[in-house]
Amino acid sequence: MVLPLLGSFAPSGVREVLDIKLVEVGGTTVTLATALSALLIFVAMAWLAKVLRRTVRRQFAKRGLTDEGTAGTVGGILYYLVLVSGFGVALQTMGIDLAALFAAGAIFAIGLGFAMQDIAQNFVSGVILLTERSIKPGDVIAVEGSIVKVAQMGIRATIVNSRDGEDIIVPNSVLAQSSVKNYTRDNSRFRMRTVVGVRYDSDLRRVRARLEEVGRELPGRLEDRAPEVFLVEFGDNAVIYEIFVWMGDPWRERAARSALNEAIWWAFADEGVVIAFPQVDVHLDEGVMQGLAALGTRPARPA
Repeated sequence: MVLPLLGSFAPSGVREVLDIKLVEVGGTTVTLATALSALLIFVAMAWLAKVLRRTVRRQFAKRGLTDEGTAGTVGGILYYLVLVSGFGVALQTMGIDLAALFAAGAIFAIGLGFAMQDIAQNFVSGVILLTERSIKPGDVIAVEGSIVKVAQMGIRATIVNSRDGEDIIVPNSVLAQSSVKNYTRDNSRFRMRTVVGVRYDSDLRRVRARLEEVGRELPGRLEDRAPEVFLVEFGDNAVIYEIFVWMGDPWRERAARSALNEAIWWAFADEGVVIAFPQVDVHLDEGVMQGLAALGTRPARPA
């Protein structure tokens, strides 16, 4: 305790003032010296809490996170944690035993912990995401089967935009604990894929040549990566090809794929290549054929 220690070196009159009994709590006598010591400790911890909150805001700004809500939430939580700690130290300085207080509130704390389990999980996940920066505002990600763009990251949840212009609130625990494909983490390169089937009587050399040509001429294609064409399967009704084109804007993948499919359609139309569709061949045995032929030659009944 600061003031009691200093009071031992103070004149007798000052010591008498510092030893004035103010109140008795749980068998512990609180003097003016202990009260002033506790006050000084609490003020110091409050100052430290404010400095810590400002430091958090600066660190968030350095990392490119300009959202005031997120920075304010994290800073506020740390601020109050330091204040509560300072309050506990101040009570201990006055000689008040906190063990009994904690024991009395243990049952309530356990029940509150179960009730806030999901909130705490999302909070911890939010801290991890904001610290690692593996997902940032503006990133294009695939989560739970949907491709979305990160709009705002909070301490509990992240707001993303869908391609249909919808705002979706995603709990941070989903992003931290599940597999998330980030198309723009290091760069925005991605490989777009489409599939097309042609008839078995097609000239496959010409098919490959036209697919490669269409891939090279696709707007928005990355010039340093050549398109790739693969014959992947001899299907029931078609010879199946896959074409891969490297693009630079994953958010416009749907429009780019549409442009690629249309270009393939018109290229095959100019070349005379038929895009295959399901067909069924019916084969009849000789007996059935003879019966049908006999029915065809039978004279019609008079009306």
